[in-house]
Amino acid sequence: MERKFNTQAKRHVKKGDMVMVVAGDDKGKKGRILEIITASERALVEGINIVSRHTKPNAQNQNGGIIKKEAPVHISNLKVLDKAGNATRTGRKVNEAGKLVRVSKKSGEIID
Repeated sequence: MERKFNTQAKRHVKKGDMVMVVAGDDKGKKGRILEIITASERALVEGINIVSRHTKPNAQNQNGGIIKKEAPVHISNLKVLDKAGNATRTGRKVNEAGKLVRVSKKSGEIID
């Protein structure tokens, strides 16, 4: 029997992170990650990549009309912000408790 390994790579971002967009129409904007879509390696970021959706009337929206909502952004276009608000790359280190944590490459502080 063949052993199965986790083929998905670790991502540098996760839900709840504050990120900055480094490429695209929203370059330089900051926001919080609402959702990660692992299949397409994209993320929904609060207030970033706003698109207009034309909707028919339904139970939630009685009138229908044009709704503005966030569209996914590729995670390669996002950089994590450290506590000081600086865009940084991330690394991994083992902390005092023996747990693997993400660390800012710029400042060396732990990213929660």
